[in-house]
Amino acid sequence: MRRAHERLRTASQELQALVATDPIKGRWPPEPAPAPILAAAHQELHRAYATLAADQVQIPGRGEEAEAIQVLDAGRQLAYSYEDLILYHGHGSPGGVAHAFKVMQRGLAALGPDGPLERREITVATAFGGPGARDAWEMVTRAVTRDRYLVDAGLARPERGATLERFVFRIGYRERAVTLILRDGYVTDEFIDLARQDRSPAQETRLDLMKLEMADRVMSSPADDVYDVI
Repeated sequence: MRRAHERLRTASQELQALVATDPIKGRWPPEPAPAPILAAAHQELHRAYATLAADQVQIPGRGEEAEAIQVLDAGRQLAYSYEDLILYHGHGSPGGVAHAFKVMQRGLAALGPDGPLERREITVATAFGGPGARDAWEMVTRAVTRDRYLVDAGLARPERGATLERFVFRIGYRERAVTLILRDGYVTDEFIDLARQDRSPAQETRLDLMKLEMADRVMSSPADDVYDVI
């Protein structure tokens, strides 16, 4: 895993160097890197993160079977790993996928302590509108295409501050429901500020890196450390 972390750090540093626009004393004026080189650097960054994520699910005690989300489809058991959800969503919002994964681990276990739930009877309402979370829920529960997934700004908790207010998920199953909120320490103020503004190429690169770092923080922690059931 150390090598995977080093690869991710190197890829992020190289990408940031390509989009740097601040002049350096005694050097020539900076010029934007050619688009193909930038695209290749972005791809390497995402490959480096995928390698790190794959290594994480092989850690003893955090194997794929233990980490997978277990649900039923008409009585037949299905299992989805974080890597499965990334393959479905892509690499645009790995942090959102990670948040949804931990919410499912925590929330579905609270709703079904005796075993997996029927996925087509699960409903989700959230103040978080990110595409990574949406796609993760769709893959596991088919809630988006079956109109059981609702993004509701009214669920936000502004009293928790701008960084945490939208990380609220209400999961329903038959006659039961639970609400989960994100704990402190997993999303930074800088990330939220960047995500909600127009960005320069350098800021876009910084945000891409922060998405990967956030996903790493979330996925390397137990679900009950990341989200509270209230």
